[in-house]
Amino acid sequence: MKIIDLITKSTLSLSFEVFPPKTETSFESVKAATEEIAKLRPAFMSVTYGAGGGTSKYTLDIAKNIKELYGVPTLGHLTCVSSDKETVRQKIEEIKASGIENVMALRGDIPGELEGADRSKWDYRHAIDLVLELKAANPDFCIGGACYPEIHPESANQKEDIKYLKEKVDAGCDFLTTQMFFDNNLLYNFLYKIREAGITVPVIPGIMPITNANQVARAIKLSGSFMPQRFKSLVDKFGSDPLAMKQAGIAYATDQIIDLYANGITDVHVYSMNKPDVAEKIQSNLCDMLGK
Repeated sequence: MKIIDLITKSTLSLSFEVFPPKTETSFESVKAATEEIAKLRPAFMSVTYGAGGGTSKYTLDIAKNIKELYGVPTLGHLTCVSSDKETVRQKIEEIKASGIENVMALRGDIPGELEGADRSKWDYRHAIDLVLELKAANPDFCIGGACYPEIHPESANQKEDIKYLKEKVDAGCDFLTTQMFFDNNLLYNFLYKIREAGITVPVIPGIMPITNANQVARAIKLSGSFMPQRFKSLVDKFGSDPLAMKQAGIAYATDQIIDLYANGITDVHVYSMNKPDVAEKIQSNLCDMLGK
């Protein structure tokens, strides 16, 4: 089933992101974790694609397994950074052959060894290039794109960021999923601005449960996320106690989601980090709202 058909309903929904294994030896443990999350029957599950394609060969394996065993709609990520057209087109054919009809089109992170490299001759420099390639290969693909409530790290300002975002949507994105954020007001402000700019596709907020203090620095590095004082106080108080921090992080994420639902957002995507217990607890906290 296409994601766009799932998220245009008026009912509340929750979905989860998982990631494939980095090595063959960890495949079975990762597969088992993703299956436990699939058993929760989320609206859909997205499966990431490693930076530079490092874990790409497992993305479809995990996505197909979830879809075939549990009937959960899946969204396969595809990145194009530093890839050539032949490689990307081969990946697209593999996606088509697998029966996956939802694709998250991403530029991807620039690998460390290519930081500062001349990108002018790359076949794909931006996500819009991949969106156009996907639409040309299969007009029936349901294509998702990423957006940044707090501005893309490489954009000069938010106005420029939204301009490029509209170009990506106009190229064929059916919906958008946000980078993680920890202050819902940032999202509401962002939504107002993109609607004013003529971006009308559905936007799914992405929520990251921070369940250990070490994740904070990583979250800031990956997304430049603003950490509200309320969240900083939570980490200061419970960060040294793993069990307490886990409980507090789940509670904070749950509170964010409830506020989103209360303010008219119907669909929320949770970055589960392959943690079935975290996914289950968040869903359990929301079970009456979700009708589960």
